[in-house]
Amino acid sequence: MSQSMLSRRRFLKITGGTILTLAGGWALNSLPQLHETAKRTDDKTEEAALGIRCLRQIITADSRSSRTIMWQSQTAQNDAEVIWRPRGSQHQSVLSAAGESFTDDAIRVYLHTAAIDGLDPNQFYEYCIRCGQAETKWLPLPVDDGGAFKMLIFPDSQSNDYSDWENLAQNAARQNPDASLFTNLGDLVDNGEDHTQWNAWFEALHGIISRLPLAPVMGNHETYNRQWKVRLPQAYRSEFVVPDNGSPIFSRYYYAFDYGDVHFCVLNTQWDETEAFQPGLLATQQQWFAKDMSQSKKKWKIVLLHKDVLTYGMRGHPERLPGISDAGRAFMPLFDTLGIDLVLSAHLHTYRNRGHIYNFQRSLHGPLYILAGVAGNVRYPGLWLRHELDQVVAPQPETDNYLTLTAAVNELRLRCFLPDGTQIDDIRLQK
Repeated sequence: MSQSMLSRRRFLKITGGTILTLAGGWALNSLPQLHETAKRTDDKTEEAALGIRCLRQIITADSRSSRTIMWQSQTAQNDAEVIWRPRGSQHQSVLSAAGESFTDDAIRVYLHTAAIDGLDPNQFYEYCIRCGQAETKWLPLPVDDGGAFKMLIFPDSQSNDYSDWENLAQNAARQNPDASLFTNLGDLVDNGEDHTQWNAWFEALHGIISRLPLAPVMGNHETYNRQWKVRLPQAYRSEFVVPDNGSPIFSRYYYAFDYGDVHFCVLNTQWDETEAFQPGLLATQQQWFAKDMSQSKKKWKIVLLHKDVLTYGMRGHPERLPGISDAGRAFMPLFDTLGIDLVLSAHLHTYRNRGHIYNFQRSLHGPLYILAGVAGNVRYPGLWLRHELDQVVAPQPETDNYLTLTAAVNELRLRCFLPDGTQIDDIRLQK
């Protein structure tokens, strides 16, 4: 097993069976949250009355004209529809939702999906769900107008109690009401087969994921079953209908999308986990990635992936050496060749700004590499040693964090915040 594949099972073995977990989190402005909490409760009650759970928007390849709406229920909803309109308009469009189901963790889940198209980037839209004669309230349907935008970036949210994840996500959304979309950089849940964890993950995002599109990233924990053995990521692939990548074998594993003047590629670093079941993920993805990025005419190019491009030394384990990971060896030369501006990774539950790296070395040019940190309550305080390429490291002992990406005409600005809003890093890229 490679150094870059630090699975839960291997980590437990290395650390002597101890998971370094900090539960409880930070105190996060509890009084201002009371109104928002009551509002989310009202929304949940309304949706529950219609049998709607986990209502969400999923990013599409072109957010100027389209959006995917999804939700789930405990029973089939054959008459379910999505209605959308320019905000406040009497003119409405209606689309029947496609229904399907999957069974995982011995639980059958009914999924409903509507692919909205034909949106006008110059309009402000809203949508609602209709089941029979009943409808939800109208919710925002933000459309990419091609201009500047802000994106919320969350690293690993896996947890044994998702209250810290909820606090972080809700506070981040409240502190950034101008955000247009968000991403979660893999290991969304601790165990990909555990349906209670998926429910908790969605619950934590209530009121966010229904009004902002999500660009999800698959992590290694999405590939684990209840016995902590590797399997195909059934729940993840069912829950998120992401843009098509043209592969009949690896559909929904990796994808690309545009927002503003940025072309995003969401890569999949789980080829070790999937090789025994569906071989060829790495090679297939490398070919697709090179072609996709070469064809993009956008000014900025950003890559989102789960496993990091570097390996880190581990305190108390001199046999684990710092260097370049398997993911780094596989993709960093392509990042150099294709002119990638920014690479955002996760997996190691620590925030590290490594600056620009080119040809595996520190450079004044080449992609900017950011290891995003941790957003759940599974934390490894003081575990990783400093890498020679690190420029900024989060305050220790490390706690949760999130990032914002602001894409303007000539600048990308990336900022990292602690749960209480304290800023710990601020980076600008200009061209």
